[in-house]
Amino acid sequence: MVVSVLEEMRIQALGVIDDAAFELSPGFTAVTGETGAGKTMVVTSLGLLLGGRADAALVRIGAKAAVVEGRVTVPADSPAARRAEEAGAELDDGALLLSRTVSAEGRSRAHVGGRSVPVGLLTELSDELVAVHGQTDQQGLLRPARQRQALDRYAGAAVSGPLADYTRAYRRLRALTAELDELTTLARERAQEADRLRFGLEEIAAAEPQPGEDTELSAEAERLGHSEALASAATTAHTALAGDPADLETVDAGTLVAGAHRALEAVRAHDPALAQLADRLGEVHILLSDVAGELAGYADDLDADPLRLAAVEERRAQLTHLTRKYGEDATAVLRWAEEGSQRLAELEGDDERISELTAERDALRVELGLLAAALTAARSEASRRFADAVTAELAELAMPHARLTVAVRQSETADPDAGIESDGRLVAFGPHGVDEVELQLAPHPGAPARPVAKGASGGELSRVMLAVEVVFAGADPVPTYLFDEVDAGVGGKAAVEVGRRLARLARSAQVVVVTHLPQVAAFADRHLLIEKTDDGSVTRSGVQALSGEERVRELSRMLAGQEDSELARAHAEELLEAARADG
Repeated sequence: MVVSVLEEMRIQALGVIDDAAFELSPGFTAVTGETGAGKTMVVTSLGLLLGGRADAALVRIGAKAAVVEGRVTVPADSPAARRAEEAGAELDDGALLLSRTVSAEGRSRAHVGGRSVPVGLLTELSDELVAVHGQTDQQGLLRPARQRQALDRYAGAAVSGPLADYTRAYRRLRALTAELDELTTLARERAQEADRLRFGLEEIAAAEPQPGEDTELSAEAERLGHSEALASAATTAHTALAGDPADLETVDAGTLVAGAHRALEAVRAHDPALAQLADRLGEVHILLSDVAGELAGYADDLDADPLRLAAVEERRAQLTHLTRKYGEDATAVLRWAEEGSQRLAELEGDDERISELTAERDALRVELGLLAAALTAARSEASRRFADAVTAELAELAMPHARLTVAVRQSETADPDAGIESDGRLVAFGPHGVDEVELQLAPHPGAPARPVAKGASGGELSRVMLAVEVVFAGADPVPTYLFDEVDAGVGGKAAVEVGRRLARLARSAQVVVVTHLPQVAAFADRHLLIEKTDDGSVTRSGVQALSGEERVRELSRMLAGQEDSELARAHAEELLEAARADG
């Protein structure tokens, strides 16, 4: 079966490494070298290749950019291959080419399969391809949150399913609580708003304004205020058009137009043009008669009652009071009343809403308690299996009497709104359940189990970390594991067992280990040496694969600091022979 393997890498202008290219073994690759030679740059470069944060400080002094390239074989039907192809990348003879460039100014670019891609795609691919574990990961394992994450990762679907149900209910509870807090905290402000709305609505209802009423009243007030002038003007105009019956000598416009019309009518047969003018004068005469009649009616109907004028002005003042407060005109006031009624209905429904939300919150707390209990049960069951599996691994790592236990406890709270009562205690709801997970180690029989942060030495912690990762490899494997000095603080027989266990892990996955221990390096299928030389002007680091005599010399240096020591050479050859025999 084809599995993903990191076949080769090239590093340019990264830290102390000027230009180095090297191949990796499908099994166990050990990376060694003197302190400061750049071993950690191998880990850093792989981190960059997998979407890690770019830092301009990593670029070699004097270089324009640092470049890391890698070639990874991936099965065509793997999630990594499918995701890369979705981004437009192409496989090169079953391999995926990855590239990351970091400029001296800090700008970063990524390429996958020859296609420029967002750096985030490298991060997505890394989840499927490589698990990186360094010294910072060991320290991270000391944090309770990381320990809970480790247990949940090991448990897999047994915990992820209940956790997803719990998370949905928890988020709903948080949203309900926030809404309730807003409703109750702002109760005074909302009550004041409701009072203002009621007062305004009552004031408008009492006035009963009509749409456009203010405009009509304004026109009426204008007419009533000038009634005498309007009547006089209408009478004068009517006299000019129709004449004054009391004065028979007056000549009015209607009489004059009628005379002109008769004069033209008498001769219209002789000229069509004049006939048209005669018709138009006829129309004028009719129009003058109509206007004169309307003027007479207007003057007769004109209301000059001062009491009506007073009533109109009073009504206008009433409407002006409303428009000053609720809208620019009567129509806007009515619109405010409609919207205010709707808002008041919402505010008056707050008490009912609060009751509904409170009932839903209480029911959700009960449901969340049941979901939390199911989650706790799943974690407790997984914790026993996880502890047994890690303990068994520790026995393989020269800690035969050590016992790892996983304590799953419920975190308590004094806030009744933040939890639920369980076994007489108030248990706190959190985003990941109610559990606190703690890895505890008893290094030997009779020793009390203590948190790994307090109960494990540096070397023991390294082995616990390795044991945990080996257990993960069985439960949630990835194709490649990179360990950065996971053997820190380990020596002697324990170091041999660490090397042996890494070699066994390499039977089912690719393992790359940055190590300073010859006992570990001896078990590697491929041994890479990071060498640093100084030519007097610039420091360069190179990577070379060791075999035969060269490997014996490097192991001798690691053992005694002297490549040519006969005792060290003998010990190095013995380590290699033991490793071959174990394989």
